[in-house]
Amino acid sequence: MTLQQLRYAIEIANCGSMNEAAKRLFISQPSLSNAIKELENELGITIFDRTNRGISISIDGMEFLGYARQIIEQTELIENRYHGKNRTQIHFSVSTQHYAFVVDAFVKLMKQSDVNEYSFHLRETQTYPIIEDVRSLRSDIGILYINERNFKVMNKLFSDGNLKFTPLFNTSPHILIHSRHPLANQETVKMEDLLGFPYITFEQGVNNSLHFSEEMLSIRSNDKSIKVSDRATLSNLLIGTDGYTIGTGILVSELNGHQLISIPVETNETVTIGWIAHKDRQPSEITAQYIELLNDMISQNLLDLNQFLL
Repeated sequence: MTLQQLRYAIEIANCGSMNEAAKRLFISQPSLSNAIKELENELGITIFDRTNRGISISIDGMEFLGYARQIIEQTELIENRYHGKNRTQIHFSVSTQHYAFVVDAFVKLMKQSDVNEYSFHLRETQTYPIIEDVRSLRSDIGILYINERNFKVMNKLFSDGNLKFTPLFNTSPHILIHSRHPLANQETVKMEDLLGFPYITFEQGVNNSLHFSEEMLSIRSNDKSIKVSDRATLSNLLIGTDGYTIGTGILVSELNGHQLISIPVETNETVTIGWIAHKDRQPSEITAQYIELLNDMISQNLLDLNQFLL
């Protein structure tokens, strides 16, 4: 096994295509394919499942790539240290549900990072891929919520993936609507108040289950529903229609202005927002710095929910 083979495997995973990876690596596709086959034969595992529709990462491959990324990162640190380079690239990756306060903390991290080179990744994605990203070490941490409804399923996934959940804060479900919405003047809303208004939610792909829903309340009887895949589309639909979504109630006015407001839902349910990380991976300095920024931001602003966005 060579470092070059590890870099090849990582590039294929990043591209999702053997042909595209070969182009980026400036080698022929057959040479790249042979290098990966030799690596798989040496390790006795299948890293990439090959089908007529392309390639996908196997379960063994996810675990292998997590360790491969760590090896390459450590190799780059050694090379930078002993090849006389003054610059060391810092790597940091977050996978998260669609929370603007996560983005805000990420922006602050970038501003505070006093380094010449860094490779940062912020992935707003579906719930199950967040867990997989952290389990496979693709991301340093993942940010999501747990509540009474999904507690057992989520904790089983955390246990199976050797992951630890650390709480950030507790909150109650809020609706998020535009400031001119018919419900905008209410201090609280009941579930029946929401009838007739379009319910906008984030799609969860093949793992479209109540356990993976980002919306922390189960609203079964709704005649109007819209599913979206990104936070910008959600915000635009909320501003342009009388739709609503369910979220933490935390608003970030710097990112979305004052067009959206949050109102508590009359319910006994509570949710815990937190971060997950691999138990076997010691948090890096940059990871600890980011978590500190999240905690500072939440502790300073949680009492005034109208300063933040979802």
